[in-house]
Amino acid sequence: MRADQLQDILDARTRRPQAIAEAAGRRRRSRSLLNEHGRLMVIAADHPARGALRVGDDPFAMAGRVELLDRICLALSRPGVNGVLGTPDVIEDLLLLGALDDKVVIGSMNRGGLAGTAFEMDDRFTAYDAGAIMGMGYEGGKMLLRIDPDDHATAATLEACADAVSALAERRLLAVVEPFISHRVQGKVRNELTADAMIRAMTVAAGIGTTSAYTWLKVPFVEDMERVMAATTLPALILGGDVTGDQDAAFSGWAKALAVPTVCGLVAGRALLFPPDGDVAGAVDTAVSLLEQRR
Repeated sequence: MRADQLQDILDARTRRPQAIAEAAGRRRRSRSLLNEHGRLMVIAADHPARGALRVGDDPFAMAGRVELLDRICLALSRPGVNGVLGTPDVIEDLLLLGALDDKVVIGSMNRGGLAGTAFEMDDRFTAYDAGAIMGMGYEGGKMLLRIDPDDHATAATLEACADAVSALAERRLLAVVEPFISHRVQGKVRNELTADAMIRAMTVAAGIGTTSAYTWLKVPFVEDMERVMAATTLPALILGGDVTGDQDAAFSGWAKALAVPTVCGLVAGRALLFPPDGDVAGAVDTAVSLLEQRR
């Protein structure tokens, strides 16, 4: 980011906050949720709002906002990338930078389940709501739905997600639900990444709200994806997950998942923005190439 671009953001936020709404009004909206390959390729950048700044072994990798924005803008500039997922602070910086024309913008809604806290499963809606998403002209909203059989806070989160799905659908906006079966292990929340657990989580997520007409699911790659995806007819996006040393294995898993008919794209953040070799453009281009492969 050039110094003058950063200054423009600071000037807008201090002297002309209405510039954010004006930028949203000028944004050229995408004509379709799908790119030229008939898929949705989304860059995710909503981790910081939940206090989740870690990438690999670096606990504060996502803490530098200018660097994060640079990486997001680079990713969004690559051919085949047609969407972004973020909280208001990140999305509005990108609006001010003029980086969201022709992109599908998905607002992250519940970020209240802060990573590492005692109340993590009580995942309050602290960011976008359906009205704000519609008012800003975005294409949809995303919510995290972790189901912990041993934590009563799950019930409130489940109800809030159902209300959000209904509110988005009422406005004919995309509702992206990211479900997991989760447990506390030595005080830390861990998602159960097995086929059986994902089937249970997905069937719950698919049934919330007053209609499923606008609901898509955001799910991780697990073994036996064909059996997992057979649990619902809803379209799904594969999430990228954390950075691992074996990036080729991650890409291989995504490719397997993308071969399933109901899988319609990818939502990846840290895995593409902070790849082990530092080559953001290369990682994004490889991910896009997986979308180009014939089903």
